[in-house]
Amino acid sequence: MARKIFGTDGVRGRANVYPMTALDAVRLAMAVGQYFSRDDKRHRVVIGKDTRRSGYMLENALTAGFTSAGMDVFALGPMPTPAVGLLTHSMRADLGVMISASHNPYYDNGIKFFGPDGYKLSDAVEEEIEALMGGEGQLADGDRIGRVTRLNDSSGRYVEYAKTTLPARIRLRGLKVVIDCANGAAYKAAPEVLWELGAEVIPVGVSPNGYNINDGCGSTSPQAAAQKVLETGADVGICLDGDADRIAIIDETGTIADGDQIMALLATRWAKAGKLNHNTLVATVMSNLGLERYLSGQGITLKRTPVGDRYVVEEMRRGGYNMGGEQSGHIVMTDHATTGDGLVAGLQFLSILKESGEKSSVLTRSFEPVPQILENVRYTLGETPLERPAVQDAIVEGEMRLGDTGRLLIRTSGTEPLIRVMGESEDSALLKSVIDDIAGAVRAA
Repeated sequence: MARKIFGTDGVRGRANVYPMTALDAVRLAMAVGQYFSRDDKRHRVVIGKDTRRSGYMLENALTAGFTSAGMDVFALGPMPTPAVGLLTHSMRADLGVMISASHNPYYDNGIKFFGPDGYKLSDAVEEEIEALMGGEGQLADGDRIGRVTRLNDSSGRYVEYAKTTLPARIRLRGLKVVIDCANGAAYKAAPEVLWELGAEVIPVGVSPNGYNINDGCGSTSPQAAAQKVLETGADVGICLDGDADRIAIIDETGTIADGDQIMALLATRWAKAGKLNHNTLVATVMSNLGLERYLSGQGITLKRTPVGDRYVVEEMRRGGYNMGGEQSGHIVMTDHATTGDGLVAGLQFLSILKESGEKSSVLTRSFEPVPQILENVRYTLGETPLERPAVQDAIVEGEMRLGDTGRLLIRTSGTEPLIRVMGESEDSALLKSVIDDIAGAVRAA
């Protein structure tokens, strides 16, 4: 069946609007509970969230749905997405849930699911869950209703684990680090990890109020952190997003490095150390052509997937690869985590910074990117502007104009009502003209 509410990263939408209402969350939890409770054993689910005000509403609604289906709930409170994957597996839970809309504004929210192995659910499982939502659901008998436990030490568990991903010989003493937590899920854990490892920590975006998540801060708005790096003379800045599964690095000059540059550095270092499985990095179709060329010159293969860190992880598991990610800053290292982990990726960068003695500006400029333009065009849900003949004609014409000098990638976002118009070409003037024409056609449609 066609998927209706699941996107590229769980269910997402505007809070208190379908499919992000309390009633929708109850129905979804009942369907998920029915799917995972197919025997007489007690089943458990862990629930984490970021700092959005609507997280309270959705947490309580999901809890009601799960307990009504007979599942025991362990409430984690504000926790990074990778921590939920970690605790789902370590607590032998049947299911993990993260309530977050990641890098989106506060008025959006989302629900991500993890299986008992700590990995996100597959498309096939999500389709089965959607099919169950069409039924009446199965309520547990009165003596089988689930119980709820708040896990007060959940943040400490993640902090201790994150520290183990830094080589034991490494101390961060002498490093001045700006850490921007986007007023999101890692606002406590990330500064604590860095401080305990010895860094001088300059926190940004660590005062969440329910509405300021990702607001002028974090990996999607790193300018404030970049300014703080310059003001304080910091060695490096680390920017996370609202649920801390993305990262951007800021060097000592205030220049921002995206996920492609971070992956280039980590992949080549791991390859030289014999740690990069099959000498292969997995990334999406959005990653810059310059990254592919650079890796090829280092003897490293780049395998591309559709957009979405979930698809990156699926390819990694299928091929036995241990590093992948996205240009947007999801860095997945399955030696350490089951999904993107911005803090752990940051620690890997800091270990290289400390041991190499290089400045961060050297480490974050592995390759020269091919000129790339990404323009986002917002549209009304329910419309399909990419299917309009005028838009299709503009895309065909753009491909002809670019020819062999570049490429186009036009797609609907899986997390927001946006058409993403992306192109790359050595001829930046031609590229801008092509992107402007296609984006204009989408707006007109």
